[in-house]
Amino acid sequence: MSQAPAQVVVVGSGFAGFFAARKLARILPRELAEVTMVSATDHMGYSPLLPEVAAGRLDPQRIAVPLHGSLGCSRILQGRVEDVDFESRKVRVACGEELSLPYDRLVLATGSVTREVATPGLSEYAFGLKTLAEGQFIHDHVLQQLQLADATTDPEVRRARLTFLVVGAGYTGTETAAQLQRMTQKQLSSFPRLSASDLRWLLVDLRPHVLPELGPRLGRYTLRLLRRRGMDIRLGTTVTAMRPGEVKLSDGTVLPCRTILWTAGVTPPPIVAQIGLPVRRGRLVVDEYLKLRDHVWAAGDSAAAIDPYDRDEMDYPPTAQHAQRQGMVIARNVAASLGVGTPTTYRHRDLGLVADLGGMRAVARPFGLPLTGLPAKVVTKGYHLVAIPYWANKLRVAADWLVNLVSRPTATQLGLVQKSAAQLRSEYSDELSRPAGATAMASAQIRPSRSPDTSISTTTRQASTQSQHSTQHADVDE
Repeated sequence: MSQAPAQVVVVGSGFAGFFAARKLARILPRELAEVTMVSATDHMGYSPLLPEVAAGRLDPQRIAVPLHGSLGCSRILQGRVEDVDFESRKVRVACGEELSLPYDRLVLATGSVTREVATPGLSEYAFGLKTLAEGQFIHDHVLQQLQLADATTDPEVRRARLTFLVVGAGYTGTETAAQLQRMTQKQLSSFPRLSASDLRWLLVDLRPHVLPELGPRLGRYTLRLLRRRGMDIRLGTTVTAMRPGEVKLSDGTVLPCRTILWTAGVTPPPIVAQIGLPVRRGRLVVDEYLKLRDHVWAAGDSAAAIDPYDRDEMDYPPTAQHAQRQGMVIARNVAASLGVGTPTTYRHRDLGLVADLGGMRAVARPFGLPLTGLPAKVVTKGYHLVAIPYWANKLRVAADWLVNLVSRPTATQLGLVQKSAAQLRSEYSDELSRPAGATAMASAQIRPSRSPDTSISTTTRQASTQSQHSTQHADVDE
């Protein structure tokens, strides 16, 4: 009598979960193991290109990698994990109906959410850029401000609508500010009552450098470039309060403003602190094999693995590169626990980061080599085309980029995404507490989860937790 195949469950469809599930499906024979993916969405969002979605240069579907057809898993469940019982090895999933999913091996890749601080008005007036829906909403919102500014006869209202503030001068914030500023400048020709002097873009960060992840040389280049384009960049500055129609900065400036984009880093979702396992700076503590406990592994933004190359023994940063590699290492270790191959430790250095600054400008540091201008642009585009994990998405992204070379992207507001879906906190932002399929169907409204990686919704039955709040910034927004 043959033995039943082992049940391998992967929770989360971000970089770590996607690549773990795909590699497991490839290296584990079906008769040995069945791989099940549990995801809040039916796709993996290639988040490094979200700024291009916000700028209207890419359709959101171009960077939505479908789980069906690209993973090869035995089963894909679109739903939420309501409970994990580590003792009986069962996962309770809400996916239209409630399922009790047994597992022999479990991978937790729950991703991250936008990091928030106790700034008055943050939850009501700031927008995040972590999901495809947020990217689409920001695109529509910025275009709408141009339309409304063009229509008004009140100069104070026009000034507020044409003032755009981006908080966070890391990878996501800098790319978003640079590309959206270019988009609004290009669209001014469609609004004859507006002029370039009416537009005001600000980028603020409490840290003293722009793009610190890429080093001081490329940071200085980026700072000079954006200031030449007319962007007001204030370092050592943060937001102290947000009110209807205005924002106050720590340097005492009060700005009339209707658009605040919050990109000041990421943190693990609250559920990580609730599942009853040890955490470090808010992330689940794993060993060098990325193991969390017997038969359970964790990877990506929500996992804390010490970087052996770091002199201060800090954890690996929450970047897409590390999440992808950790997912593949976990796949090898899960397979090894089932008798296929040998386990391996996680030891990797960054290959280098890239940042697209719009137009023909970019900065890149492949393998430590600093590049600017056109060479950096070529490297940046090439890197993303290689990194996108599905051939159909690669082709569509490449096609859009080619069309953009000879034609300005169409600037239209689709109006598919509600404002509540892009606010940092709202009645719709906490999808973790709602079963799959509970999104509004009466209209074409999109009400997504705070992060497509986050698929766990309530606490587990494991005891004691060492909850802390993470304050780390993301190099690449996953």
